[in-house]
This record gives sequence, C-alpha cells and structure tokens, in this order.
Amino acid sequence: MSDRIDPAEEADCTEGGESPVDGEVRDVLPDDLDARGAGLVGPYVFPDNDRRRIPGILYLVLAAATVVLVVMADGSPLVDGGLVAGSVGLGLVGLYHLQGGWSLDIDEADALVAAVRAVGFPVGHASAQMAWRGFRSRPTWRVLVYSNESPPERRGLVFVDGVDGEVVAAHTEDNPEDWS
Repeated sequence: MSDRIDPAEEADCTEGGESPVDGEVRDVLPDDLDARGAGLVGPYVFPDNDRRRIPGILYLVLAAATVVLVVMADGSPLVDGGLVAGSVGLGLVGLYHLQGGWSLDIDEADALVAAVRAVGFPVGHASAQMAWRGFRSRPTWRVLVYSNESPPERRGLVFVDGVDGEVVAAHTEDNPEDWS
C-alpha cells in the first residue's frame, strides 16, 4: 500500500485546497457552524433560573382559560370534571414553577471566591457545577477545589448558595489520591 495521497483527496481534506505540511490534515467547520465566526467566543454565562417563571405563568393562564371554558360550556358532553382536575394540576405545576424561579445573583466566579474563603488554603485547580437543593429547587453551586501544590495535598467541596452567596456547606480533607 502506498503512503501517497491522491491529489483530489488532498484538496478535499484541506482548507482552501492547500497541501498538508508533513501529512497534517485537519477538519474545518463551515463558517455558519464555527463558533469563532459566529461571535460565540467568550466566557460561558449560566442561564438564570428566573426563566422558570415564563412557563409557570403560561401554565397558570392555560389553567384559568380551561376553568373559564368549563364554566362557559357547562352541560356540554365534551366538557366534564376531568378538565377541571387537569386545570387544577396544571395550576399547581404553574405555582411550583413560579416559586422555583429564583434569580441567580451569584455566578461561577463569585462562587469560586466564596469557596476559596471557605476552605482556608490557596486553591490551584477548581471546578464549579450548578445544582438545585430542596423542594423549592434553590440554585446552589457545587465547587470542587484542590490546593495549589503539585500534586495537590488538600482538596475540598463547597456548596455556595446561588441566590445570596452564603456558604451552605464545606468539607476539606487531605488528598487521598495517589499521584505517583
């Protein structure tokens, strides 16, 4: 088998039909899918939980409209108590969405700062993840931190409230991982 690339295939595999240098061939995204070309480069912004209020309001409006329909079409064979039960359920779901629509005032960077203060050691690597706690789905950042030694001697897990920035819980320990 020959190591020689067919010139037609070579033109298809490279950007602009240029020949690869030292056999280096790379995939290229079309301009409409390339994040750099679409202006999508930059820090990631976590979506705010208050977006839950939109479906909550829609559910409540739909539940109210269903109740109005049942009242107006009283006696019709197409309307029965099941619609009322469904609208009550939809109204409860709408209320749950409204109460769970917390505004996320603490972003990932603020949570990391709170976690560094809570663990009490200089932090090297860290990772933050959004979670929700409790029946009311309060947003909470889970921040995993490692000390800045190489290899890290300590690690910690800190839960930071996403609404007010309060440290909910913090646990630190010597790093049990074997890095040898």
